[in-house]
Amino acid sequence: MPQVTVIPASRKSILKSDGSSKIRKRRVAAYARVSTDKDEQLTSYERQVSHYEQYIKSRSDWEFVKVYTDEGITGTNTKKREGFKSMVEDALAGKIDLIVTKSVSRFARNTVDSISTIRKLKEQKVEVFFEKENIWTFDGKGELLITIMSSLAQEESRSISENCTWGKRKCFAEGKVWVPFSGFLGYDRGPNGELVVNPEQAKIVRKIFDLYLKGFLPTQIAKALTKEGIPTVYGKKEWKPTVIFRILKNEKYRGDALLQKSYVTDFITKKSKINHGEIPQYYVEGNHEAIVDPEVFDQVQAMIKRRGGSHRYSDHCFSGVVVCGECGSGYSPYVWHPTDKYRKRVWQCYNRYYGTKSCKTKHVDEKRLEAIFVEEMNKLIRKKKSVILESKKRGYIQPQLDELDAELDRLNEDLNKRSAELDRLLQKSSKGAPQDTERYIALCEEYEKIQIEYNQIKDKRTDISMERYAGRKFRNYLADAKPLKEFDDDLWRTYVKRCEVYADVKIILIFTDGTQVETHK
Repeated sequence: MPQVTVIPASRKSILKSDGSSKIRKRRVAAYARVSTDKDEQLTSYERQVSHYEQYIKSRSDWEFVKVYTDEGITGTNTKKREGFKSMVEDALAGKIDLIVTKSVSRFARNTVDSISTIRKLKEQKVEVFFEKENIWTFDGKGELLITIMSSLAQEESRSISENCTWGKRKCFAEGKVWVPFSGFLGYDRGPNGELVVNPEQAKIVRKIFDLYLKGFLPTQIAKALTKEGIPTVYGKKEWKPTVIFRILKNEKYRGDALLQKSYVTDFITKKSKINHGEIPQYYVEGNHEAIVDPEVFDQVQAMIKRRGGSHRYSDHCFSGVVVCGECGSGYSPYVWHPTDKYRKRVWQCYNRYYGTKSCKTKHVDEKRLEAIFVEEMNKLIRKKKSVILESKKRGYIQPQLDELDAELDRLNEDLNKRSAELDRLLQKSSKGAPQDTERYIALCEEYEKIQIEYNQIKDKRTDISMERYAGRKFRNYLADAKPLKEFDDDLWRTYVKRCEVYADVKIILIFTDGTQVETHK
């Protein structure tokens, strides 16, 4: 019977490239990664780099290539790990024979990434050595062990991700706010991570809100800021309407913070999506110094809501303000005789375009509308004392606000009670206690019902508060106003809430304080 002698594989038996039998040194690289940006972790990162360089150079049979690194990057996905990708590319290009790394979890916390990378390297005769687990990938048991260890590492990543998510939500529920400062116009990061007002940038934010209240639309505001040469938060010369719209909608300028606007859906890819109610949100009032007065912010939100929540809206000051008193449709512009000397612009009920059966109101000349505004505003200015007195009487709404505030406090207390009970049920369930599904569903339904009522009352309070603010602003203007000599676009945008046109040629102007005047065209 033939005698068989087993010749074990040796990681040192590498021939020189010329095919000679002389054994050459193994070209060895290392990979180091630290997944957070904490100071102590970065110190660990530096130690890893130093350790591997010394470790590889101390071996006479190894030739040091490089320590590839990724600093402050998660290991759950290889897409953003430039150091890792560079190392693999060099290895596949034949520049590396052996890669040394601390552990399977440092290499990759994603089983698929880990195994596929190791197999690619193995095909090119590149081995990986994991120090902590003492695994060499050329060993027969290497891939099995790596599969097990990678799966454990992936589960650990899932656990860490869930713990971090739970921790963040706990902080949110306690009113602890973390805000990304990159590209945040108006605020800087304080010494303790808090929001600190940037005075110069705050002026730009206030200007944006002020222009919107005057009736300017995001497209116009963007053009105005660009024309004035005011740089964006990133130093760019051109402003975009979408940026203006986001600023107008950002509650942080009011001094509040809405937390968990988005959430991570996959702990490996780190993909996130906008939170449309899938998970709880937390609204923290008075979290930091406001840049915009809360009443101003609320008034802007009401205007956005009235305009349909869009930043795409006609540039003309009459658009959305001049409406048909008969059918409620908006008035839109139409140019008569566009190519001859009789050219003029008129405004007409949108439904009138479909004939007199749809609406019987007639068109109104744009110049006549402008003249009516000047005439009626001058009448108010001439009798300003009595107008202001009547306006103040209408504007005394504090008892209404107090009543609504009391109702909001009561509903908020009810919401907190339901929320606390839901938390208790979830905690019991997580500890293995029997699930009280019926009670959980009932509590969720109660919470949702109370939340709807709370939001309705809050919207009502905002509308009333907005009317009070607008009234005060109009009275302040009247107190110092001088008679107008011509139509003022800004004044119309700021102080005319609505202009109703009727079939009997009657026109009613409704100002922002509630004052109404009637005239005929």
